[in-house]
Amino acid sequence: MTAPVLELRDVSVVRGRARVLERVSLAVAPGNVHALVGPNGAGKSTLLQVVLGLLDHEGDVRLNFCGNGRLAYVPQRFAGEERLPLTVAELLALERQRWPVCLGIRASTRPRIAAALEKVGLAGFENRRVDALSGGERQRVLLANALEPSPELLLLDEPSTGLDANASVQLESAVRDARASGTAVLMVSHDAESVARLADSVTRLGPAVSPRAGEGAA
Repeated sequence: MTAPVLELRDVSVVRGRARVLERVSLAVAPGNVHALVGPNGAGKSTLLQVVLGLLDHEGDVRLNFCGNGRLAYVPQRFAGEERLPLTVAELLALERQRWPVCLGIRASTRPRIAAALEKVGLAGFENRRVDALSGGERQRVLLANALEPSPELLLLDEPSTGLDANASVQLESAVRDARASGTAVLMVSHDAESVARLADSVTRLGPAVSPRAGEGAA
């Protein structure tokens, strides 16, 4: 049996006097999509931050990488994107060449950029300014950035936010391709239909827990 790429065992997160997450356990195998669902405030995005190593927590988080060791993350939105004075190609080149982007994009980098954009239905967008894109287009650029090279683990936080029907189809197709290539996907989503189409397994998180036993309310 193939070992999971990601394993969470009894993961809890406390913020102030409230437990945002309470003993969450799950596993995501290579080539599988695991969805996190639940109401706002249930801790879904918090759990992604735990996996990224950004939050203190109780319990165990295990990453069992055996390939390129790449973990990719697509947030709900890219902070500061409206003011980013870069083209799409320049943004994607930042992680794909050691040569400074201000000195130009290397010829060897351009095919990788084109392939990444093709995966998310944005072929020909290389010279578009990031700050001139729609919210849905920016979201797909972030996904393109995450998918090439193929990560071992892909974290998606509400990936369909701001997408129209056509863009959502492109996004789901890209996620299926990632799964087919062996990527393990942990996806936060409020879209029940998308979850039904994509997810191999689901964890439902409940609402945030109020102050711990024995503590007074704030």
